[in-house]
Amino acid sequence: MIGLISATAAGAAARDRLAAAWPDRTRVYEGPVGDAVRTAFAQCEQLVCFLATGAVVRLVAPLLSGKTEDPGVVCVDEGGRFAVSLLGGHAGGANELAREVGELLGAEPVVTTATDAVDLPGLDTLGLPVEGDVAGVSRALLDGEAVALRAEVAWPLPPLPVADEGSYTIRLTDRLVETAGREAVLRPPTLVVGVGASRGAPVEEILGLVEDALREAGLSAASVAELATVDAKAGEPGIVEAARRLGVPLVTYSAGELAGVDVPNPSDAPLAAVGTPSVAEAAALVGGGELLVPKRKSAASPAMATCAVVRRPGRGRLAVVGLGPGARDLLTPRAKAELRRASVLVGLDQYVDQIRDLLRPGTRILESGLGAEEERARTAVEEARRGQAVALIGSGDAGVYAMASPALAEASDDIDVVGVPGVTAALAAGAILGAPLGHDHVSISLSDLHTPWEVIERRVRAAAEADIVVTFYNPRSRGRDWQLPKALGILAEHRTPATPVGVVRNASRPDESSRLTTLGALDPATVDMMTVVTVGNTATRDIAGRMVTPRGYRWQSAQEGAE
Repeated sequence: MIGLISATAAGAAARDRLAAAWPDRTRVYEGPVGDAVRTAFAQCEQLVCFLATGAVVRLVAPLLSGKTEDPGVVCVDEGGRFAVSLLGGHAGGANELAREVGELLGAEPVVTTATDAVDLPGLDTLGLPVEGDVAGVSRALLDGEAVALRAEVAWPLPPLPVADEGSYTIRLTDRLVETAGREAVLRPPTLVVGVGASRGAPVEEILGLVEDALREAGLSAASVAELATVDAKAGEPGIVEAARRLGVPLVTYSAGELAGVDVPNPSDAPLAAVGTPSVAEAAALVGGGELLVPKRKSAASPAMATCAVVRRPGRGRLAVVGLGPGARDLLTPRAKAELRRASVLVGLDQYVDQIRDLLRPGTRILESGLGAEEERARTAVEEARRGQAVALIGSGDAGVYAMASPALAEASDDIDVVGVPGVTAALAAGAILGAPLGHDHVSISLSDLHTPWEVIERRVRAAAEADIVVTFYNPRSRGRDWQLPKALGILAEHRTPATPVGVVRNASRPDESSRLTTLGALDPATVDMMTVVTVGNTATRDIAGRMVTPRGYRWQSAQEGAE
């Protein structure tokens, strides 16, 4: 929860804008400012104070306990010009909150955290537990000193300026190690603990067994990703509480799923009790991996709990990112976040140029020209399989006539894939034209480089007969000048020459142009590959120079009756 505190009418107005925009994230604290700050500081994960920074410093100073416990605090000035990350930039999320507040209120975010100032990912912002000399290693990264990365397990990381050797070290491991001087240890969530328990098994017995198993195997509890068990034990209080205390999710599987897992130590007891010869080992091994701790029982007599520990292989990450039609303000925040998270970027050279300034220093860029789509898809998947965090970019929405389909055709279940939607060319053009897509509509590419013209023609004819609004992608090029006239001719068999047609070139880009014409008047020679052509249906109208397709027809009937 974000606590909102203000002292003046101007501050209250900005405060109320945040509260209205984030009703489920915020709580307004009224009353004397000092009391409001103290109460919010104790109750909230973050604060936004519409107060002078000096005043907030004096108010929160007596309340501070430590960087990992204190909430993030952002200050916004009376004029709403600046959103200052004052406290808890990384651990409290104040840096990101300042950016969000700034975007919403039109204020300039002010972030003074050193790593953010030079666009380096902070070690405490990677989403992994971190131990050791975090400040020293971070300072070395900032100063350009050689910092070595020792990755004992594979895990996708954002770009970091690391070397093979250095006087400082970032160690990526799930092992229980003592941190040395000049070393920061990152704990990736690679371990899965399978648990079996008799009814009524105490949480202390289950938790003690898990902790002992990890310690004796030299493994860190900070790298436990989940507790796993059989469905029949999903509500077992001891197991549920053990997961809560470890701070990990409880994942369950059916007895049938577990029975199909090959384990080294099957037993008749769980087979009789829950229908599978193994619970602990099988639950830990469902997703594959290396069995580090075979099934072991708790020390109690009789033993009421079993556990096993598996290290799952690190998985690379492929984000397929839609960049939108070209305008920077139509690039989504999620897309920006994925671009900054990626250590490897793969894309068409002209699209890379659009977002190059958003990439973190050290991002490896693999760009190529037109016609290399399948090669880019293979490259992106191969890099992800090497354990990298990869962003594969495409214009519009990456799943619409873009890179998602060839990439996912190459990918298997050995990598994580994330799709990031983008504003399509059809949507961008539609917004410029008015509301041509207000009813059923279809997008059809007229490029027959990958699809036989017979198939394209059949689809155009079906849309024409069904009276559906049609948006044509790739309508015409130097080598393909007959497809658009042919498609328009098919539509003309079912629609009058007065049917509105919208033509938009380079939607949302600096040289954008658009015009509204008709099916009978459109000259295909004025169209090229950078153009989107939208043909209305029999209900589409030109209203005040805007192309409108109604969702219902009552207004149309009334209009025609008046005529």
